[in-house]
Amino acid sequence: MSLPSVTAGSTGIPESTGDGPRRRWGILAVVGIAQLMVVLDATIVNIALPSAQLDLGFSDSARQWVITAYALAFGSLLLLGGRIADLFGRKATFLVGLVGFAVASALGGAAPNFEVLVTARAAQGLFGALLAPAALSLLTVTFTDPAERGKAFGIFGAIAGGGGAIGLLLGGVLTEYLDWRWTLYVNLVFAVVALAGGLLLLRTTLRDTTAKLDLLGTALVSAGLFGLVYGFSNAESHGWSSIETWGFLTGGAGLLIGFTGWQTRAANPLLPLRVVLDRNRAASFLAVMITGAGMFGIFLFLTYYMQQTLGYSPVSTGLAFMPMVAGLIVSSTLASTVLLPRIGPKPTVPFGMGVAVAGLVLLTRLGLDSSYATDIMPSLIMLGLGFGLVMAPAMSLAVAGVDPADAGVASATVNTAQQIGGSIGTALLTTMSASAATEYMTGKNPADPMVLAHASLEAYDAAYWWSAGIFAVGLVLSLLLYRRGGYIATGTTAIHM
Repeated sequence: MSLPSVTAGSTGIPESTGDGPRRRWGILAVVGIAQLMVVLDATIVNIALPSAQLDLGFSDSARQWVITAYALAFGSLLLLGGRIADLFGRKATFLVGLVGFAVASALGGAAPNFEVLVTARAAQGLFGALLAPAALSLLTVTFTDPAERGKAFGIFGAIAGGGGAIGLLLGGVLTEYLDWRWTLYVNLVFAVVALAGGLLLLRTTLRDTTAKLDLLGTALVSAGLFGLVYGFSNAESHGWSSIETWGFLTGGAGLLIGFTGWQTRAANPLLPLRVVLDRNRAASFLAVMITGAGMFGIFLFLTYYMQQTLGYSPVSTGLAFMPMVAGLIVSSTLASTVLLPRIGPKPTVPFGMGVAVAGLVLLTRLGLDSSYATDIMPSLIMLGLGFGLVMAPAMSLAVAGVDPADAGVASATVNTAQQIGGSIGTALLTTMSASAATEYMTGKNPADPMVLAHASLEAYDAAYWWSAGIFAVGLVLSLLLYRRGGYIATGTTAIHM
Protein backbone atom coordinates (compact mmCIF):
# COMPACT_ATOMS: atom_id res chain seq x y z
CA MET A 1 0.00 0.00 0.00
CA SER A 2 1.33 3.43 -0.93
CA LEU A 3 1.49 6.13 1.73
CA PRO A 4 0.90 9.76 0.73
CA SER A 5 2.49 11.47 3.68
CA VAL A 6 3.86 11.00 7.14
CA THR A 7 1.06 13.05 8.66
CA ALA A 8 -1.89 11.71 6.72
CA GLY A 9 -0.65 8.26 5.97
CA SER A 10 2.05 6.83 8.16
CA THR A 11 0.71 8.07 11.44
CA GLY A 12 -2.94 7.93 10.56
CA ILE A 13 -3.44 11.45 11.96
CA PRO A 14 -5.74 13.66 9.90
CA GLU A 15 -4.14 16.65 8.23
CA SER A 16 -6.32 19.02 10.23
CA THR A 17 -5.21 17.98 13.71
CA GLY A 18 -5.06 21.08 15.89
CA ASP A 19 -7.26 23.17 13.59
CA GLY A 20 -9.75 25.46 15.31
CA PRO A 21 -13.39 25.74 14.27
CA ARG A 22 -12.78 28.93 12.29
CA ARG A 23 -10.10 27.24 10.18
CA ARG A 24 -12.20 24.12 9.62
CA TRP A 25 -15.25 26.04 8.42
CA GLY A 26 -12.97 28.22 6.33
CA ILE A 27 -11.62 25.07 4.66
CA LEU A 28 -15.21 23.96 4.01
CA ALA A 29 -15.89 27.31 2.31
CA VAL A 30 -12.78 26.96 0.13
CA VAL A 31 -13.56 23.34 -0.78
CA GLY A 32 -17.23 24.19 -1.40
CA ILE A 33 -16.35 27.01 -3.81
CA ALA A 34 -14.00 24.74 -5.75
CA GLN A 35 -16.55 21.91 -5.87
CA LEU A 36 -19.28 24.30 -7.01
CA MET A 37 -17.04 25.50 -9.84
CA VAL A 38 -16.41 21.94 -11.05
CA VAL A 39 -20.04 20.81 -10.74
CA LEU A 40 -21.70 23.82 -12.33
CA ASP A 41 -19.27 23.71 -15.26
CA ALA A 42 -21.02 20.54 -16.38
CA THR A 43 -24.21 22.57 -17.04
CA ILE A 44 -23.31 26.27 -17.20
CA VAL A 45 -22.12 25.98 -20.81
CA ASN A 46 -25.31 24.20 -21.92
CA ILE A 47 -27.42 27.34 -21.95
CA ALA A 48 -24.59 29.32 -23.61
CA LEU A 49 -24.08 26.72 -26.36
CA PRO A 50 -26.46 28.22 -28.96
CA SER A 51 -24.77 31.63 -28.60
CA ALA A 52 -21.29 30.09 -28.80
CA GLN A 53 -22.29 28.14 -31.89
CA LEU A 54 -23.57 31.29 -33.61
CA ASP A 55 -20.43 33.22 -32.67
CA LEU A 56 -17.85 30.59 -33.69
CA GLY A 57 -19.85 29.06 -36.54
CA PHE A 58 -19.55 25.35 -35.79
CA SER A 59 -22.08 22.75 -36.95
CA ASP A 60 -24.91 21.06 -35.05
CA SER A 61 -23.08 17.73 -35.25
CA ALA A 62 -19.94 19.28 -33.70
CA ARG A 63 -21.56 21.10 -30.80
CA GLN A 64 -21.84 18.01 -28.58
CA TRP A 65 -18.05 18.02 -28.28
CA VAL A 66 -18.13 21.21 -26.22
CA ILE A 67 -19.91 19.14 -23.55
CA THR A 68 -18.36 15.74 -24.25
CA ALA A 69 -14.72 16.94 -24.19
CA TYR A 70 -15.16 18.01 -20.56
CA ALA A 71 -16.95 14.80 -19.56
CA LEU A 72 -14.39 12.57 -21.29
CA ALA A 73 -11.33 14.11 -19.65
CA PHE A 74 -13.01 14.49 -16.27
CA GLY A 75 -14.55 11.02 -16.11
CA SER A 76 -11.56 9.07 -17.41
CA LEU A 77 -8.89 10.75 -15.24
CA LEU A 78 -10.65 11.04 -11.88
CA LEU A 79 -9.14 7.95 -10.27
CA LEU A 80 -5.67 9.06 -11.34
CA GLY A 81 -6.36 12.48 -9.85
CA GLY A 82 -7.47 10.92 -6.58
CA ARG A 83 -4.35 8.80 -6.29
CA ILE A 84 -2.13 11.78 -7.11
CA ALA A 85 -3.78 13.62 -4.21
CA ASP A 86 -2.96 10.69 -1.91
CA LEU A 87 0.65 10.36 -3.08
CA PHE A 88 1.75 13.95 -3.60
CA GLY A 89 -0.35 15.81 -1.06
CA ARG A 90 -3.92 17.05 -1.06
CA LYS A 91 -3.05 20.75 -0.76
CA ALA A 92 -0.61 20.71 -3.68
CA THR A 93 -3.00 18.72 -5.88
CA PHE A 94 -5.91 20.98 -4.96
CA LEU A 95 -4.00 24.18 -5.75
CA VAL A 96 -2.57 22.86 -9.04
CA GLY A 97 -6.07 21.77 -10.05
CA LEU A 98 -7.45 25.23 -9.23
CA VAL A 99 -4.80 27.11 -11.21
CA GLY A 100 -5.03 24.75 -14.18
CA PHE A 101 -8.81 24.93 -14.23
CA ALA A 102 -8.68 28.74 -14.18
CA VAL A 103 -6.15 28.90 -17.04
CA ALA A 104 -8.19 26.45 -19.13
CA SER A 105 -11.35 28.51 -18.47
CA ALA A 106 -9.61 31.70 -19.59
CA LEU A 107 -8.44 29.95 -22.76
CA GLY A 108 -11.97 28.75 -23.48
CA GLY A 109 -13.48 32.15 -22.85
CA ALA A 110 -11.06 33.75 -25.31
CA ALA A 111 -11.37 30.92 -27.87
CA PRO A 112 -11.22 32.28 -31.45
CA ASN A 113 -12.55 29.05 -32.94
CA PHE A 114 -14.23 25.74 -32.21
CA GLU A 115 -10.97 23.76 -31.94
CA VAL A 116 -9.55 25.98 -29.19
CA LEU A 117 -12.86 25.89 -27.30
CA VAL A 118 -12.96 22.08 -27.29
CA THR A 119 -9.29 21.87 -26.29
CA ALA A 120 -9.94 24.23 -23.39
CA ARG A 121 -12.94 22.18 -22.26
CA ALA A 122 -10.81 19.02 -22.28
CA ALA A 123 -8.17 20.82 -20.21
CA GLN A 124 -10.88 21.89 -17.75
CA GLY A 125 -11.84 18.24 -17.36
CA LEU A 126 -8.22 17.21 -16.82
CA PHE A 127 -7.60 19.73 -14.04
CA GLY A 128 -11.08 19.12 -12.63
CA ALA A 129 -10.04 15.48 -12.24
CA LEU A 130 -7.24 16.68 -9.95
CA LEU A 131 -9.38 19.21 -8.12
CA ALA A 132 -12.58 17.31 -7.31
CA PRO A 133 -11.14 14.29 -5.44
CA ALA A 134 -8.62 16.48 -3.61
CA ALA A 135 -11.47 18.72 -2.45
CA LEU A 136 -13.57 15.89 -1.02
CA SER A 137 -10.59 14.17 0.60
CA LEU A 138 -9.61 17.46 2.26
CA LEU A 139 -13.11 17.64 3.71
CA THR A 140 -12.87 14.03 4.85
CA VAL A 141 -9.71 14.55 6.90
CA THR A 142 -10.61 18.05 8.15
CA PHE A 143 -13.84 17.34 10.05
CA THR A 144 -13.36 14.86 12.89
CA ASP A 145 -16.15 15.89 15.25
CA PRO A 146 -19.34 13.89 14.49
CA ALA A 147 -21.73 16.84 14.71
CA GLU A 148 -19.50 19.11 12.63
CA ARG A 149 -18.85 16.36 10.12
CA GLY A 150 -22.58 15.85 9.58
CA LYS A 151 -23.15 19.54 8.94
CA ALA A 152 -20.14 19.76 6.64
CA PHE A 153 -21.22 16.85 4.50
CA GLY A 154 -24.78 18.15 4.43
CA ILE A 155 -23.50 21.38 2.92
CA PHE A 156 -21.14 19.57 0.56
CA GLY A 157 -23.91 17.20 -0.57
CA ALA A 158 -26.16 20.18 -1.31
CA ILE A 159 -23.42 21.72 -3.45
CA ALA A 160 -22.81 18.47 -5.31
CA GLY A 161 -26.51 17.92 -5.93
CA GLY A 162 -27.58 21.51 -6.58
CA GLY A 163 -24.55 22.77 -8.49
CA GLY A 164 -26.03 21.74 -11.82
CA ALA A 165 -29.16 23.82 -11.23
CA ILE A 166 -27.08 26.78 -10.09
CA GLY A 167 -25.07 26.38 -13.29
CA LEU A 168 -28.25 26.70 -15.36
CA LEU A 169 -29.20 29.91 -13.55
CA LEU A 170 -25.74 31.44 -13.72
CA GLY A 171 -25.33 30.40 -17.35
CA GLY A 172 -28.65 32.02 -18.21
CA VAL A 173 -27.81 35.28 -16.45
CA LEU A 174 -24.32 35.57 -17.98
CA THR A 175 -25.48 34.65 -21.49
CA GLU A 176 -28.50 36.91 -21.44
CA TYR A 177 -26.91 40.01 -19.89
CA LEU A 178 -23.20 39.71 -20.81
CA ASP A 179 -21.86 37.17 -23.31
CA TRP A 180 -21.52 33.40 -23.61
CA ARG A 181 -17.77 33.73 -22.97
CA TRP A 182 -18.49 34.81 -19.40
CA THR A 183 -19.82 31.33 -18.62
CA LEU A 184 -16.11 30.37 -18.77
CA TYR A 185 -14.54 33.59 -17.50
CA VAL A 186 -16.64 33.40 -14.31
CA ASN A 187 -14.50 30.45 -13.20
CA LEU A 188 -11.61 32.85 -12.70
CA VAL A 189 -13.57 34.51 -9.89
CA PHE A 190 -14.27 31.19 -8.17
CA ALA A 191 -10.68 30.04 -8.65
CA VAL A 192 -9.06 33.22 -7.30
CA VAL A 193 -11.20 33.16 -4.14
CA ALA A 194 -10.60 29.43 -3.55
CA LEU A 195 -6.87 29.78 -4.30
CA ALA A 196 -6.44 32.61 -1.79
CA GLY A 197 -8.33 30.65 0.85
CA GLY A 198 -6.42 27.46 0.09
CA LEU A 199 -3.03 29.13 0.39
CA LEU A 200 -4.08 30.67 3.70
CA LEU A 201 -5.91 27.77 5.36
CA LEU A 202 -4.67 24.44 4.00
CA ARG A 203 -1.69 22.76 5.63
CA THR A 204 1.20 21.27 3.68
CA THR A 205 2.04 17.70 4.63
CA LEU A 206 5.11 15.56 4.06
CA ARG A 207 4.80 12.71 1.59
CA ASP A 208 6.35 9.30 1.26
CA THR A 209 8.91 9.72 -1.53
CA THR A 210 9.11 5.94 -2.00
CA ALA A 211 5.47 5.69 -3.07
CA LYS A 212 4.84 5.03 -6.77
CA LEU A 213 1.91 5.37 -9.12
CA ASP A 214 0.32 2.23 -10.53
CA LEU A 215 1.06 3.04 -14.19
CA LEU A 216 -0.57 -0.06 -15.69
CA GLY A 217 -3.65 0.39 -13.52
CA THR A 218 -3.79 4.05 -14.50
CA ALA A 219 -3.68 3.18 -18.20
CA LEU A 220 -6.32 0.45 -17.88
CA VAL A 221 -8.84 2.45 -15.84
CA SER A 222 -8.35 5.71 -17.76
CA ALA A 223 -8.80 3.96 -21.11
CA GLY A 224 -11.72 1.93 -19.76
CA LEU A 225 -13.56 4.96 -18.37
CA PHE A 226 -12.81 6.87 -21.58
CA GLY A 227 -14.35 4.03 -23.57
CA LEU A 228 -17.51 4.03 -21.43
CA VAL A 229 -18.00 7.81 -21.46
CA TYR A 230 -17.20 8.06 -25.18
CA GLY A 231 -19.47 5.13 -26.00
CA PHE A 232 -22.41 6.58 -24.10
CA SER A 233 -21.77 9.97 -25.71
CA ASN A 234 -21.87 8.32 -29.15
CA ALA A 235 -25.24 6.75 -28.32
CA GLU A 236 -26.77 10.23 -28.53
CA SER A 237 -25.47 10.94 -32.03
CA HIS A 238 -24.97 7.50 -33.61
CA GLY A 239 -27.59 5.33 -31.90
CA TRP A 240 -27.19 2.22 -29.77
CA SER A 241 -26.68 -0.12 -32.75
CA SER A 242 -23.63 1.74 -34.07
CA ILE A 243 -20.22 0.11 -33.67
CA GLU A 244 -19.01 3.49 -32.46
CA THR A 245 -21.38 3.04 -29.50
CA TRP A 246 -21.29 -0.61 -28.55
CA GLY A 247 -17.68 -1.09 -29.67
CA PHE A 248 -16.39 1.53 -27.26
CA LEU A 249 -18.76 0.36 -24.50
CA THR A 250 -17.60 -3.24 -24.87
CA GLY A 251 -13.95 -2.25 -25.03
CA GLY A 252 -14.30 0.04 -22.03
CA ALA A 253 -16.02 -2.66 -19.98
CA GLY A 254 -13.32 -5.16 -20.90
CA LEU A 255 -10.55 -2.80 -19.86
CA LEU A 256 -12.27 -2.13 -16.52
CA ILE A 257 -12.55 -5.88 -15.89
CA GLY A 258 -8.84 -6.16 -16.62
CA PHE A 259 -8.19 -3.24 -14.27
CA THR A 260 -10.10 -4.98 -11.47
CA GLY A 261 -8.04 -8.12 -11.91
CA TRP A 262 -4.79 -6.17 -11.91
CA GLN A 263 -5.70 -4.37 -8.68
CA THR A 264 -5.65 -7.69 -6.84
CA ARG A 265 -1.98 -8.21 -7.83
CA ALA A 266 -0.47 -4.71 -8.06
CA ALA A 267 2.12 -3.75 -5.45
CA ASN A 268 0.80 -0.17 -5.28
CA PRO A 269 -2.79 -0.44 -6.57
CA LEU A 270 -4.42 2.68 -7.99
CA LEU A 271 -7.75 1.67 -6.39
CA PRO A 272 -7.24 -0.71 -3.46
CA LEU A 273 -10.25 -3.04 -3.59
CA ARG A 274 -10.78 -2.58 0.15
CA VAL A 275 -12.10 0.88 -0.75
CA VAL A 276 -15.04 -0.49 -2.76
CA LEU A 277 -15.72 -3.79 -0.98
CA ASP A 278 -17.17 -2.28 2.20
CA ARG A 279 -20.94 -2.82 2.03
CA ASN A 280 -22.07 0.69 3.00
CA ARG A 281 -19.43 2.28 0.81
CA ALA A 282 -20.37 0.19 -2.23
CA ALA A 283 -24.04 1.08 -1.69
CA SER A 284 -23.09 4.75 -1.52
CA PHE A 285 -21.13 4.63 -4.77
CA LEU A 286 -24.16 3.05 -6.46
CA ALA A 287 -26.51 5.65 -4.94
CA VAL A 288 -24.36 8.51 -6.24
CA MET A 289 -24.18 6.91 -9.71
CA ILE A 290 -27.93 6.33 -9.87
CA THR A 291 -28.67 9.88 -8.72
CA GLY A 292 -26.31 11.25 -11.37
CA ALA A 293 -28.09 9.23 -14.05
CA GLY A 294 -31.62 10.10 -12.95
CA MET A 295 -31.05 13.80 -12.38
CA PHE A 296 -30.53 14.41 -16.10
CA GLY A 297 -34.22 13.73 -16.57
CA ILE A 298 -34.79 17.01 -14.75
CA PHE A 299 -31.92 19.30 -15.72
CA LEU A 300 -31.92 18.46 -19.42
CA PHE A 301 -35.51 17.81 -20.37
CA LEU A 302 -37.27 20.14 -17.95
CA THR A 303 -34.99 22.92 -19.21
CA TYR A 304 -36.13 22.26 -22.79
CA TYR A 305 -39.75 22.04 -21.67
CA MET A 306 -39.70 25.38 -19.88
CA GLN A 307 -37.87 27.19 -22.68
CA GLN A 308 -39.36 25.62 -25.81
CA THR A 309 -42.87 24.72 -24.65
CA LEU A 310 -43.62 27.42 -22.07
CA GLY A 311 -41.38 30.12 -23.58
CA TYR A 312 -39.25 30.82 -20.49
CA SER A 313 -36.08 32.88 -20.90
CA PRO A 314 -32.71 31.38 -19.85
CA VAL A 315 -32.76 33.42 -16.64
CA SER A 316 -36.36 32.46 -15.82
CA THR A 317 -35.48 28.81 -16.40
CA GLY A 318 -32.57 28.99 -14.00
CA LEU A 319 -34.69 30.74 -11.37
CA ALA A 320 -37.37 28.08 -11.76
CA PHE A 321 -34.94 25.45 -10.44
CA MET A 322 -34.19 27.34 -7.23
CA PRO A 323 -36.96 25.71 -5.12
CA MET A 324 -35.33 22.39 -5.92
CA VAL A 325 -31.99 23.70 -4.64
CA ALA A 326 -33.69 24.99 -1.48
CA GLY A 327 -35.30 21.61 -0.83
CA LEU A 328 -31.98 19.89 -1.44
CA ILE A 329 -30.17 22.10 1.08
CA VAL A 330 -32.81 21.48 3.75
CA SER A 331 -32.94 17.71 3.31
CA SER A 332 -29.13 17.37 3.00
CA THR A 333 -28.64 19.06 6.35
CA LEU A 334 -31.45 17.07 7.97
CA ALA A 335 -30.13 13.78 6.62
CA SER A 336 -26.54 14.38 7.74
CA THR A 337 -27.18 15.83 11.19
CA VAL A 338 -30.35 14.04 12.34
CA LEU A 339 -31.40 11.04 10.26
CA LEU A 340 -28.05 9.40 9.58
CA PRO A 341 -26.92 9.33 13.26
CA ARG A 342 -30.32 8.19 14.54
CA ILE A 343 -31.70 5.74 12.00
CA GLY A 344 -28.81 5.20 9.59
CA PRO A 345 -28.70 5.08 5.78
CA LYS A 346 -30.92 2.03 5.26
CA PRO A 347 -34.23 3.90 5.67
CA THR A 348 -32.91 7.37 4.76
CA VAL A 349 -31.46 6.77 1.30
CA PRO A 350 -34.27 4.50 0.00
CA PHE A 351 -36.86 7.01 1.25
CA GLY A 352 -35.04 9.76 -0.65
CA MET A 353 -35.10 7.60 -3.77
CA GLY A 354 -38.84 7.08 -3.30
CA VAL A 355 -39.50 10.82 -2.93
CA ALA A 356 -37.54 11.41 -6.17
CA VAL A 357 -39.68 8.77 -7.93
CA ALA A 358 -42.85 10.54 -6.80
CA GLY A 359 -41.57 13.91 -7.98
CA LEU A 360 -40.68 12.53 -11.40
CA VAL A 361 -44.06 10.83 -11.80
CA LEU A 362 -45.72 14.20 -11.09
CA LEU A 363 -43.68 15.74 -13.92
CA THR A 364 -45.27 13.32 -16.40
CA ARG A 365 -48.56 15.23 -15.91
CA LEU A 366 -47.18 18.45 -17.41
CA GLY A 367 -49.00 19.78 -20.48
CA LEU A 368 -48.70 22.58 -23.03
CA ASP A 369 -50.08 25.21 -20.66
CA SER A 370 -49.10 23.93 -17.20
CA SER A 371 -48.66 26.41 -14.38
CA TYR A 372 -45.31 26.79 -12.67
CA ALA A 373 -46.76 27.40 -9.20
CA THR A 374 -49.18 24.48 -9.17
CA ASP A 375 -47.59 21.96 -11.55
CA ILE A 376 -43.82 22.44 -11.81
CA MET A 377 -42.68 23.87 -8.47
CA PRO A 378 -44.24 21.17 -6.22
CA SER A 379 -42.43 18.50 -8.25
CA LEU A 380 -39.13 20.37 -8.06
CA ILE A 381 -39.42 20.74 -4.28
CA MET A 382 -40.06 17.01 -3.93
CA LEU A 383 -37.10 16.23 -6.17
CA GLY A 384 -34.83 18.51 -4.16
CA LEU A 385 -35.90 16.87 -0.92
CA GLY A 386 -35.32 13.43 -2.40
CA PHE A 387 -31.90 14.27 -3.81
CA GLY A 388 -30.72 15.70 -0.50
CA LEU A 389 -31.78 12.60 1.41
CA VAL A 390 -29.68 10.52 -1.00
CA MET A 391 -26.65 12.66 -1.81
CA ALA A 392 -25.54 13.85 1.63
CA PRO A 393 -25.58 10.41 3.35
CA ALA A 394 -24.13 8.67 0.29
CA MET A 395 -21.23 11.10 -0.09
CA SER A 396 -20.49 10.96 3.63
CA LEU A 397 -20.53 7.16 3.84
CA ALA A 398 -18.61 6.75 0.59
CA VAL A 399 -15.49 8.25 2.17
CA ALA A 400 -16.03 7.30 5.84
CA GLY A 401 -13.93 4.57 7.35
CA VAL A 402 -11.22 4.64 4.67
CA ASP A 403 -7.56 4.59 5.61
CA PRO A 404 -6.25 8.19 5.47
CA ALA A 405 -3.88 7.03 2.73
CA ASP A 406 -6.91 6.12 0.57
CA ALA A 407 -8.99 9.26 1.16
CA GLY A 408 -8.13 10.77 -2.22
CA VAL A 409 -8.92 7.70 -4.28
CA ALA A 410 -12.16 7.08 -2.33
CA SER A 411 -13.18 10.66 -3.08
CA ALA A 412 -12.27 10.18 -6.73
CA THR A 413 -14.45 7.07 -6.89
CA VAL A 414 -17.44 9.11 -5.67
CA ASN A 415 -16.90 11.69 -8.41
CA THR A 416 -16.32 8.95 -10.99
CA ALA A 417 -19.60 7.29 -10.02
CA GLN A 418 -21.48 10.58 -10.45
CA GLN A 419 -19.80 11.31 -13.79
CA ILE A 420 -20.37 7.84 -15.26
CA GLY A 421 -23.95 7.90 -13.98
CA GLY A 422 -24.52 11.24 -15.68
CA SER A 423 -23.10 9.96 -18.97
CA ILE A 424 -25.29 6.86 -18.84
CA GLY A 425 -28.33 8.97 -17.97
CA THR A 426 -27.75 11.43 -20.80
CA ALA A 427 -27.41 8.71 -23.43
CA LEU A 428 -30.26 6.52 -22.16
CA LEU A 429 -32.78 9.30 -21.62
CA THR A 430 -31.95 11.09 -24.87
CA THR A 431 -32.37 7.87 -26.85
CA MET A 432 -35.62 6.88 -25.14
CA SER A 433 -37.13 10.35 -25.45
CA ALA A 434 -36.26 10.49 -29.18
CA SER A 435 -37.86 7.07 -29.70
CA ALA A 436 -41.04 8.19 -27.92
CA ALA A 437 -41.29 11.31 -30.09
CA THR A 438 -40.73 9.30 -33.29
CA GLU A 439 -43.37 6.75 -32.29
CA TYR A 440 -45.89 9.52 -31.58
CA MET A 441 -45.25 11.15 -34.97
CA THR A 442 -46.00 7.94 -36.88
CA GLY A 443 -48.96 8.54 -39.19
CA LYS A 444 -49.31 12.21 -38.17
CA ASN A 445 -48.64 15.42 -40.07
CA PRO A 446 -45.06 16.52 -39.16
CA ALA A 447 -45.80 20.06 -40.34
CA ASP A 448 -48.59 20.57 -37.79
CA PRO A 449 -47.26 22.71 -34.90
CA MET A 450 -49.60 21.02 -32.42
CA VAL A 451 -48.38 17.59 -33.47
CA LEU A 452 -44.79 18.71 -32.92
CA ALA A 453 -45.67 20.21 -29.54
CA HIS A 454 -47.34 17.00 -28.35
CA ALA A 455 -44.44 14.93 -29.70
CA SER A 456 -42.12 16.99 -27.50
CA LEU A 457 -44.35 16.30 -24.50
CA GLU A 458 -44.19 12.57 -25.26
CA ALA A 459 -40.39 12.81 -25.39
CA TYR A 460 -40.23 14.61 -22.03
CA ASP A 461 -42.66 12.16 -20.43
CA ALA A 462 -40.53 9.23 -21.57
CA ALA A 463 -37.48 10.85 -19.99
CA TYR A 464 -39.32 11.41 -16.70
CA TRP A 465 -40.67 7.85 -16.59
CA TRP A 466 -37.24 6.36 -17.31
CA SER A 467 -35.68 8.61 -14.66
CA ALA A 468 -38.32 7.43 -12.20
CA GLY A 469 -37.43 3.85 -13.11
CA ILE A 470 -33.74 4.54 -12.46
CA PHE A 471 -34.53 5.88 -8.99
CA ALA A 472 -36.86 2.93 -8.32
CA VAL A 473 -33.96 0.58 -9.02
CA GLY A 474 -31.87 2.70 -6.67
CA LEU A 475 -34.52 2.35 -3.98
CA VAL A 476 -34.38 -1.46 -4.17
CA LEU A 477 -30.58 -1.65 -4.30
CA SER A 478 -30.10 0.72 -1.37
CA LEU A 479 -32.62 -1.25 0.70
CA LEU A 480 -30.72 -4.44 0.00
CA LEU A 481 -27.16 -3.18 0.40
CA TYR A 482 -27.08 -0.67 3.26
CA ARG A 483 -26.56 -2.05 6.74
CA ARG A 484 -29.05 -1.34 9.50
CA GLY A 485 -28.38 0.98 12.40
CA GLY A 486 -27.38 4.55 13.14
CA TYR A 487 -24.08 5.94 12.02
CA ILE A 488 -21.55 8.28 13.59
CA ALA A 489 -18.56 9.63 11.69
CA THR A 490 -15.38 10.29 13.62
CA GLY A 491 -12.67 11.57 11.34
CA THR A 492 -12.15 8.86 8.75
CA THR A 493 -13.71 6.15 10.91
CA ALA A 494 -17.28 5.01 11.01
CA ILE A 495 -19.11 3.67 14.05
CA HIS A 496 -22.33 1.73 13.49
CA MET A 497 -24.77 1.67 16.36
